[in-house]
Amino acid sequence: MFRILSKRVLTPSITLMEVEAPRLAAAAQPGQFLIVRAREQGERIPLTICDYDRTRGTVTICTQAIGASTRLINSLAEGDCFTDFVGPLGQPSEFVHWSDERLRGTRFLFVAGGLGAAPVYPQVKYLHEKGAKIDLIAGAKTAKLVILEEELRAVCDRLFVCTDDGSRGEKGLVTSVINRLLAEGNTYDQAVAIGPMIMMKFTALALKPSGIPLTVSLNTLMVDGTGMCGACRVTVDGKTRFACVDGPEFDAYEVDFDEAMRRQGMYRDLEQEKDHRCKIGRDA
Repeated sequence: MFRILSKRVLTPSITLMEVEAPRLAAAAQPGQFLIVRAREQGERIPLTICDYDRTRGTVTICTQAIGASTRLINSLAEGDCFTDFVGPLGQPSEFVHWSDERLRGTRFLFVAGGLGAAPVYPQVKYLHEKGAKIDLIAGAKTAKLVILEEELRAVCDRLFVCTDDGSRGEKGLVTSVINRLLAEGNTYDQAVAIGPMIMMKFTALALKPSGIPLTVSLNTLMVDGTGMCGACRVTVDGKTRFACVDGPEFDAYEVDFDEAMRRQGMYRDLEQEKDHRCKIGRDA
């Protein structure tokens, strides 16, 4: 059993939990994910790793209540336990394999949309500790949906917050900030975008003319998390890939975002059902 050591409500639908999981914490890397089950007969939910502490033996997850199972996860309290807390799964971020010398001074641009701030945090934290230079754009619809602002600010050189309605930071979309930074002459060696599929698509369109390499995470496509269900199939560079085993991170300029968005919408109705059953073993 995996005990919840602390719980923090970030928004009415998003919670942050630090969970006791020593073996997972010892092996976790930026970019990877895990699978949780809240109860014995519960659904297996893939979640990106928001943080890990090897000394404390803990892993932090950030969960948005979308369907019955994620609502159940968010209802758990400090002291409660998950039945399963399995990982790390997926491929770590490519820069994990870079030498410390290469990372030192390398300029990164991160773009986090909404809940994407959670998987962005461990990546930026890792790079900050290696001496990389980081500009980070955090976008959300409203101020109430901006999460982990203080944590992100502590591990990047510059943080730009923007909201659709202007209630926090700059008014506008993340692409507006991207275009302004590039117009001001800022240059980057690598960019990373994590968030809603439509945001990542337009981030790719905004950055492609600059030639800046861009990585995106397709974690939101995952269902089974092990490659068995096939729900996260995506076309990358004309070839079929699975977000859970081949990713979740890919070269943004090679991703067929339109196909990915169509696939993502296939399960929307099921996610909203209180008691659904699925042939691939999802039992909420």
